[in-house]
Amino acid sequence: MNKSYRKPATALLLVAIATTVLWTTGASLAQRGEGRRPPRPGGGEKPEIEDTLRMNVYADNWFSLYINGELVAVDSIRFMPHNVISVDVFPKYPMTLAVIAKDNADAKTGMEYNNTQIGDGGFILKLADGTVTGPHWKAKSVSYGPIDRDTRNPRVVHEELPANWFAIDFDDSSWQAAKAYDEQTVRPKRPFYQYDFEGAKFIWADDLELDNTVLFRLTVDSPPDGSQPKRFPILESN
Repeated sequence: MNKSYRKPATALLLVAIATTVLWTTGASLAQRGEGRRPPRPGGGEKPEIEDTLRMNVYADNWFSLYINGELVAVDSIRFMPHNVISVDVFPKYPMTLAVIAKDNADAKTGMEYNNTQIGDGGFILKLADGTVTGPHWKAKSVSYGPIDRDTRNPRVVHEELPANWFAIDFDDSSWQAAKAYDEQTVRPKRPFYQYDFEGAKFIWADDLELDNTVLFRLTVDSPPDGSQPKRFPILESN
């Protein structure tokens, strides 16, 4: 081969090798959290995506979730098919979780599928810090029916949502403990099994079928898994 052709080929090979090494090194540093941007002088370190925690949520049939009074996640599918919402959460302890969960029930009859039957609910959550749903949560039913399971003359009782029920300082001391249900009773659909819910329990109010809209609350003082959350003084004034 002519030497004049070897030089460009060699140069291209060296460039390819260098690019691969740089990409691999950068990916490795990012995985170990060593590729963080240096803090600005006097500004303090900023949080990066690796400082977040993954949260998995499944509801039969719909939910919206607040953390420390701010709306964080909403089920994107109103009724069917059932789905799992998985989001990255930036934790700040104490951490107040507040959820409104709804079964697919007609507001006037409490029934579903064009008022042909009584439906059932179910809610489950797991956060990567060890926070899971269970009977240690507080619950309040705000929609109930059909009363006495009367499907011929269905009636429903509705309560107004308590003001600021999702706020950090809301007093939920009068709420009952959430009731835990086993997986066989709730019968979650396929997406549930594709995500990590180990250690979490399905919860609802007293009646899985007749309680149609339920509020849940929990305050987490520190990570249940015993980990030490990283502090970012730059954010503490916000």
